[in-house]
Amino acid sequence: MTELQRYLAEEVAEDLADGIITRREAVRRLGLLGVTGAAATGLLATFAATPAAASTQTRGGGHGSSETTWAPVPRESITFAGPRGPLLAAWAPAAKPRGGVLVIHENRGLTEHIRTVAGRLAASGYSALALDLLSEEGGTGAFPGEAEVAAALSTIPPERFVADMKASVTELKRRVRGKKLAAIGFCFGGAMVWRLLASSEPRLAAAAPFYGPFPTDGDLSGSRAAVLGVYGGLDTRVNATLPAAKAALEAVRLRYELLTFSEADHAFFNDTGARFNPHAATEAWHRVLTWFDAATSHH
Repeated sequence: MTELQRYLAEEVAEDLADGIITRREAVRRLGLLGVTGAAATGLLATFAATPAAASTQTRGGGHGSSETTWAPVPRESITFAGPRGPLLAAWAPAAKPRGGVLVIHENRGLTEHIRTVAGRLAASGYSALALDLLSEEGGTGAFPGEAEVAAALSTIPPERFVADMKASVTELKRRVRGKKLAAIGFCFGGAMVWRLLASSEPRLAAAAPFYGPFPTDGDLSGSRAAVLGVYGGLDTRVNATLPAAKAALEAVRLRYELLTFSEADHAFFNDTGARFNPHAATEAWHRVLTWFDAATSHH
């Protein structure tokens, strides 16, 4: 089992432990991921026995800001050239872009929620391109449900994702000429943003991986991005990779902040999910925009 396959399987076990899905559905989803029999039983038992513990490490956070009024910019479905064929994405152009942002989705694929994130970024002054990592398979919409989407993602080598993301940076650079670029990703997409940063991608001025596990072999020496890592204090599984992320950032002296919202859980930003935390999501959004503003206006 690869690192990403293990992460996706653990997502299923965590959803069962949190009461989001039934045991029967968890077994079905693990089966789609190739985890069956004793391995599936053992994984589910491990997560049932280890409830999430609150984190004592809090950096930033707080509830000092209020949600601003915004209307997401309409998104359009686009295709553009990728390394192995056309790539699918949602494109949200800002009226007067301050920069461009690549948006990487969760293990549910390019959902309406992620399209809305792109629209919100555009409304805030950042033209946004939300890539569908299942473009080669016909796109997220080609699958009957989120379990099948996650199963499909688990079979794809990370190198293909990285190549597709690099092509997306190229497309973003073409569409937002002369402006600095950033990347944001959530859960699985957070992990992908870390991998993009570790792929000697020098064109990003900033990045904001949300609760994405840092890859075990992550080397950020080719990156120039200012990194805002966003975490939920209750998300002990992903937070176990925080020390490795910090060490990698320190090793190459990138500007960074690792922001933990102590009372928030994994996937707290997704307002369609069971773990949505409106206070943390609102504050995190403001912090990301402030971070991107500082990084993209820097010359």
